[in-house]
Amino acid sequence: MESTYSPRADGRPDPGEVVWAWVPYEEDASRGKDRPVLVLAVRAAVVLALPLSSIDHDRDAAQEAEEGRYWMDVGSGDWDREHRPSEVRLNRLLRLDVATVRREGAALDPQTYAAVVEAARAYNEL
Repeated sequence: MESTYSPRADGRPDPGEVVWAWVPYEEDASRGKDRPVLVLAVRAAVVLALPLSSIDHDRDAAQEAEEGRYWMDVGSGDWDREHRPSEVRLNRLLRLDVATVRREGAALDPQTYAAVVEAARAYNEL
């Protein structure tokens, strides 16, 4: 997958941007919630993205790893009203319909984006 950093404030999701979209729950795909995701690529009408969380998973990293969840700190940004530090889930590659993207939140800096893509390669075919 080509993950070229190319955020543009144009109302469409671009690699490197944090956007908001409806994300299905892992345990029940018929349910979900609106949440921030980091766009890795856009192919036609499909957005490939990783979910973000403001919960600090560093405190329970061992438990998260036991459950098969791997996280990376990405800092804070305008995607969160309170500018809380966020983490990206490295091993849950989402394939979202572009129509589920509700709004642009902000863009990661190029270095952080490159580090996330590199780390996510260990868990996903990128």
